[in-house]
Amino acid sequence: MRMFRSLRAWLPQYRENLSLALPVMLSQVGQVVVQLCDNAMVGHLGALSLAAVSFGGAVFVIFLFFGTGISMGLTPLVGEMYARHDYRTSARLFQNALVLNSVVGILLFVVLQVFGQCLGLMGQSEEVVAEAAPYYNYLAWSIIPFMIFAAFKQFLEGVGNTMTGMVVVLTANAINIFFNYLLIYGHGGFPAMGAAGAGLATLISRICMPLFVLIYFIRVPSLRRYFRFFTWIAQGWRMTRRLLAVGLPISMQMVLEVSAFALTLIMMGWIGTVEQAAHQVVLSISNIVYMIIVGISSATTIMVSHRYGVGDYRGLRRAATASWHLGLVANGLTMTCFILFRHWLPLMFTSDEAVLAVAAQLFVMAAIYQIPDGLQTIALGVLRGMQDVRVTMNYAFVAYIVINLPVGYLCAFTLRLGAPGLWIGFIVGLTVAAILFITRYRRAARRLVRE
Repeated sequence: MRMFRSLRAWLPQYRENLSLALPVMLSQVGQVVVQLCDNAMVGHLGALSLAAVSFGGAVFVIFLFFGTGISMGLTPLVGEMYARHDYRTSARLFQNALVLNSVVGILLFVVLQVFGQCLGLMGQSEEVVAEAAPYYNYLAWSIIPFMIFAAFKQFLEGVGNTMTGMVVVLTANAINIFFNYLLIYGHGGFPAMGAAGAGLATLISRICMPLFVLIYFIRVPSLRRYFRFFTWIAQGWRMTRRLLAVGLPISMQMVLEVSAFALTLIMMGWIGTVEQAAHQVVLSISNIVYMIIVGISSATTIMVSHRYGVGDYRGLRRAATASWHLGLVANGLTMTCFILFRHWLPLMFTSDEAVLAVAAQLFVMAAIYQIPDGLQTIALGVLRGMQDVRVTMNYAFVAYIVINLPVGYLCAFTLRLGAPGLWIGFIVGLTVAAILFITRYRRAARRLVRE
């Protein structure tokens, strides 16, 4: 009976967490679905095309995460000001974020163009590089409209509106799937572009995203009012510095994590095209379910930032604890599904027997790291809400680069465990990250209570 009473006491907090988290989950899933659809629809062209899209996407996503991380600095800052009813400062932060994201988007596009000339230097086969290049080029163009959309989305999440971003992302994904069908296979009078068609479809969908959200802002009076606080010139370096002080560490932490996955994909290509294709199949599905945890983490950032803004530190800790409860349940279910359905899940992407066999092995490895991955992701969400983000970059470097990659390389190549060996690196690295981030939160929480 005591357990049920305790559960009832937590139910309001669970509902609050989920009411914010569910739209973010769907929004994040929607963003992953862009890559997933590309992989699934291109995968039926063959293992070579799948490996090309996997490779091009893995390189691009490093730069995408850098930009996304910078934009995420807006959410806790706006959340704190919104909780204090300081709408003028919220608007100024928003304006500066729009300018900053636009500039970052253009700079990232230039860097992506330069980096694109080096695709052939990463140890991949000439055939994979040749097919990956046009796909990658279209993705590079898409980063500018995506960064503009990200500023709108992170502002909306800061004021507690998680539904709008979800609707825009899901609508854009429907557009992406439609144009994938036309451009990859050559339907409706369009030429069959293969992997390049998937990239062009992604570009079209991402151009639509900032247009849709801008229309929404203009039509809704409670959001349109923020435009009244805009000035002809952004609010100067002070506001931008605040955004970068939070956004850059988040960005670097995300880049370090995704770099570990991207470099693992490259090392997987050293083992073989079959292993690389299987790795991408498992990673694509893992990324979808990972968005459940990302949604919970993002919702936690919002709730923590609001409570942090008004000094409700007891409520802050309660919101964080409830998120970990929800995360453990979600990750436990994911573990079970990955193990039970490891032979059937890859069939969504490929019918190649060799790829299916390797993918089944990797699903077991992916199941093992679910719990530590969930714990560390939610801990990051809490720390971001408290604007305690500088040290996370250092912790991420240790966990993902110093530990994850060397352990993976050692197991795969020195101990000759092959593809599963590279995933052992993930298990060890994410476990270390979880320990470091949770320890940091506990210290920060105790300090706030004492103050």
